[in-house]
Amino acid sequence: MADSRTPRSSDGLGSASPAPAVTRAAAVMDALAASANGRLTLSDLARELGIPKSSTSNLLLALEEARLISRQGAEFTLGRKLVELGAAYLSRLDEVQEFYRFCEQAPTLSGETVRIAMLDGTNVIYLARYEGHPAVRLTSNIGDKMPVSLCAVGKALIARLHDHDIDAMFSDTAELPVLTPKSLRTGAELKAQLRTIREQGYAFEDEESTTGVVCLAVSVPTRGAHGPSLGLSVTALKATYTEEQGSQMVKELNELARSLGNPMG
Repeated sequence: MADSRTPRSSDGLGSASPAPAVTRAAAVMDALAASANGRLTLSDLARELGIPKSSTSNLLLALEEARLISRQGAEFTLGRKLVELGAAYLSRLDEVQEFYRFCEQAPTLSGETVRIAMLDGTNVIYLARYEGHPAVRLTSNIGDKMPVSLCAVGKALIARLHDHDIDAMFSDTAELPVLTPKSLRTGAELKAQLRTIREQGYAFEDEESTTGVVCLAVSVPTRGAHGPSLGLSVTALKATYTEEQGSQMVKELNELARSLGNPMG
């Protein structure tokens, strides 16, 4: 698959890094993750790294031996070792374990699709998903990224930021990614919705990322000065959603948020 991105300088990625091989290895995995079909050839990756094919080939061989990537014919994909490493990371996050325990016992959330996500710049990364409602199948899987403007949990998280930080992320005229006719289009529209979120204490997404689906979300109080920015969301089918149901969902999301943000409370 041809790579249309601008090739890097002749010095190549990582030339100024204290450990160029590590920087380039990370870039290989980032490029594979960002690829449309998850596959890239040696030529694609050499172009991405800006280094000769021979050097790229040696790097790919080392990553393949470590099971961090996998070779499929002339193409490379991410390796299964990354799944093991990701699972190990998540298993050590107390917040994720408490998330599952709470959802299983909550009167309303136990029958819904609930997710926990972490803020990452202008995106969120989904860390875990509890599926209590088999009818709601979403495209966002664990590890997936979603622009904050397209999801309730992303908007609940950035609503906590200072206005000057939000302005730095989104100008009023900024064009936002669009997935449905109801997706927000500009930074000004996003900021107007953030003001509402601050007033009501939760975010509501009305078919902005998936037609026929609504979502409610709250942020989790930060645990410690350097704790991750976490948010919780619950998804429902719009055809069966009611305001009474939404009120109960928000109530239980807030209870879970307090539990995650203050485990001793």
